[in-house]
Amino acid sequence: MDKTKVMCQDPLVVCTSNKLGEEAEVRDTWSNKVEFILACIGNVVGLGNMWRFPYLCYKSGGGAFLIPYFIMLVVCGIPLLYMELAVGQYTRQGPIGAMHKMCPLFKGTGLATVIMSFLLSTYYNVIIAWALYYLINSFMDPLPWEGCNNDWNSELCWNGTKFNSSQDQEANIKTSAPQEFYDNHLLQMTKGIDNFGTMRWELLACLAVAWILVYFCLWKGIKSTGKVVYVTATLPYLFIGAFIVRALTLPGSELGLVYFFSPKWETLLEAKVWVNAAAQNFNSIGIAFGSLMAFSSYNRFDNRLMRDTLIISLTDAVTCILAGICVFGTLGNLAFEQGKSVDEVVSSGPGLVFVAYPAALSKMPFPHVWSVIFFSMLLCLGIDSQFATVEVIITSIKDAYGRWIRLHLKRHEVLVLLVCFVSFICGLPNVMQGGIYFFTLIDYYAAAISLMYIAFFEVIAIVWVYGANRLARNVRDMTGELPNYYIRGCWMVAAPCLIMAIWIFSLADYEAPTYNKGQYIFPGWSIGMGWAISCLSLLAIPILAVIAIIKAKGNNITQKLKASIKSPIRECPCCGKMLNKQHEAHHGTAANNPDNEICLEQLTSD
Repeated sequence: MDKTKVMCQDPLVVCTSNKLGEEAEVRDTWSNKVEFILACIGNVVGLGNMWRFPYLCYKSGGGAFLIPYFIMLVVCGIPLLYMELAVGQYTRQGPIGAMHKMCPLFKGTGLATVIMSFLLSTYYNVIIAWALYYLINSFMDPLPWEGCNNDWNSELCWNGTKFNSSQDQEANIKTSAPQEFYDNHLLQMTKGIDNFGTMRWELLACLAVAWILVYFCLWKGIKSTGKVVYVTATLPYLFIGAFIVRALTLPGSELGLVYFFSPKWETLLEAKVWVNAAAQNFNSIGIAFGSLMAFSSYNRFDNRLMRDTLIISLTDAVTCILAGICVFGTLGNLAFEQGKSVDEVVSSGPGLVFVAYPAALSKMPFPHVWSVIFFSMLLCLGIDSQFATVEVIITSIKDAYGRWIRLHLKRHEVLVLLVCFVSFICGLPNVMQGGIYFFTLIDYYAAAISLMYIAFFEVIAIVWVYGANRLARNVRDMTGELPNYYIRGCWMVAAPCLIMAIWIFSLADYEAPTYNKGQYIFPGWSIGMGWAISCLSLLAIPILAVIAIIKAKGNNITQKLKASIKSPIRECPCCGKMLNKQHEAHHGTAANNPDNEICLEQLTSD
């Protein structure tokens, strides 16, 4: 078939057309490499670095946990991050389109990723709404979570003063002032999930503001996102640095640091510690969440990936350690001030940043200043992870329905508005009085159950069906260099085995979620609802696999199955030039093809 070379409006994009005069769609690209790296760092460095890693490190052997953590980072985290960046950059598609190009049979892994991202976006922004509410209240004098003289406080409220030995039994039934602010004022929580109560209008307003912030981060596509990340991805490090300096100078901070760093070498013999280390890398780096694949799809075709991979993954790892120092230094001071052990004040998740930390902040000199700094840091950490999650949805919709969007919605801003509005509406149950119970359920079942399942089939589709060696040659086609044998070995052997191990251990250790450290047990119908939420993403893989087989060419099931696993990539996704037998268009014998002249010029252009 005769092909006509068409230069797109963007000078960095060269495409082909089968019809004279038909202009190809232009895909946006990052203005520069720094924007892409900052966007990825902003995505991987989030609230989990502050509230999950320090607690997991403390529970999994202290300083000894760093050994399996960094081993898993090198064996699994870095190779899989490199793989996802390569797939996105080569296919120039979001998760759904990319997985369809890799292997149509496993296109469902891309859809599962997008569904999981959508569910995540509906409740993750609620945390940002909480942070906004605390930030606003940080300007009140005194801080509203300091004392027990407020309307929402109960008779059992405790303002954080030390108990003497005769009061130890009484201490067990007391509730701290920050805990009552969180439960009785912020959430105004009901007794259980079967009573949702009424809407928390202040939180609804904060949630609306949070979504407005996300909208304006995304409304112009990566052109606006690339500018926002200069602030949201860098400012948290100034705040973390200030907190570390302050935490290390607080009395009792050494108590927390000892708990955090003291190695328990015997824990290295426990399989669960290694599974936790691998799972932390997956959750923190964002493997199988789709955002990294979506971001890299906007890269230049010739962008070199290994340096980006190392910068992103090592920045995330260092941030985890810095966050641990910051958190446990502060918790050590809190334990010292309250006359407790660190064991009694340590916590993870929202309980850490919205209860334990406010308690510590209220005891610092200039508590209002530190409160503003802390909740501003949470806002920055959360907002770029949130808009990265929403970008997965937007990119996938544009890839699948680009022509319809151009004809009917006309503008990218309208699509972003619709996605943000739908996610906002779906998140409303979380800001009702009983919303914390729904939040706990969806947080547990939306990603924790399904993530390893999705990741396993994604890796199988890419490195075993599409082929690790073929992907390596795709990388050479883009960058001129093959990934080393170590990376390819991790793709083919280490990563699938580790993901399978994590998946099996997570299913074996499955326990139904509870709230408030087991004090509230969810009824059976709500657990069933949680599994239904998980199935929204879990079922996407087998359903789309069956559809792919039905649609595939062939006279019988065997022929259809073989056809459904073959990649439809026959041309360079960047310029449309035919691939050679090595699946390359710009390297080796393909580089001598005169038909590839324009694309070679594009690959070397600035």
